[in-house]
Amino acid sequence: MAARLALPRPVARGGAPLRTELPERELPHLAGHRDSVPVRIGNAAVDQLQLDIYGELIDSVYLYDKWCQPISSDQWDRLCYLVDWVCEHWDQPDEGIWETRGGRKKFLYSRLMCWVAIERAIRMANHRGLPADRPRWEQTRDAIYRRIMQRAWSAGRRAFVQHEDDDVLDAAVLMMPMAKFIAPTDPKWLSTLDALGTDLVSDSLVYRYDPEASPDGLRGEEGTFSICSFWYVEALARAGRLDEARLAFEKILTYANHLGLYAEQISRAGEQQGNFPQAFTHLALISAAVNLDRALG
Repeated sequence: MAARLALPRPVARGGAPLRTELPERELPHLAGHRDSVPVRIGNAAVDQLQLDIYGELIDSVYLYDKWCQPISSDQWDRLCYLVDWVCEHWDQPDEGIWETRGGRKKFLYSRLMCWVAIERAIRMANHRGLPADRPRWEQTRDAIYRRIMQRAWSAGRRAFVQHEDDDVLDAAVLMMPMAKFIAPTDPKWLSTLDALGTDLVSDSLVYRYDPEASPDGLRGEEGTFSICSFWYVEALARAGRLDEARLAFEKILTYANHLGLYAEQISRAGEQQGNFPQAFTHLALISAAVNLDRALG
């Protein structure tokens, strides 16, 4: 299980404690939008191990410390505890960013974000002269890097793949250059970008993976994933493929609703599906727009 932080128990208005255990169950008597089933309440993902969250958290702390104000000594101590935990547990299989239900695997994205967690903490320690177990952190960071390069690269596909020792593609690897793990013009990355464009991109919309090639344990048809579509635009822009990036971005904009908002997924027919509106999607839209605009000058 992932390390848990001690947080105060949430309290509703009026002082009554909120429920913190919400087991997942299906509601067979209800149908979702356009008869999308099953309808569920609760979320079984609460019991999953998702190692990527540590990279996302510590990267946010790093950016806050860099651009807002330095974190406190107590906050640094808590962050060091998390980094030490990542150093100990990064090699475990988990359910990954997509909360799959097909069994735990050694996902590249989870490894990538564990690398981010440690690398950003090292940056903070070096920049501010903070105490840290640098030898252990640096050794683990480098071990993760080599592991990804050796076992998450498919020579046959000429691409970085979803999880170790396989050849299934996953759009989550689009974060590799954005996380500064690999240069956006590295030959291995450009080859990966081409492979993703061939296998997972449809009219500039991006599927996160192919459920037939990588069963995820979920029913229903998979739509294109909106956040991945904007990651793709940004990856193209960072790689210097500006005409492709601009065309893809302009196409994706046509799939927004009348308010310019996006759902989590877009179907083959162009319908909005899943959570709506999806905050992460719009953050990815902003990032893609800023980086494309900067690249276009």
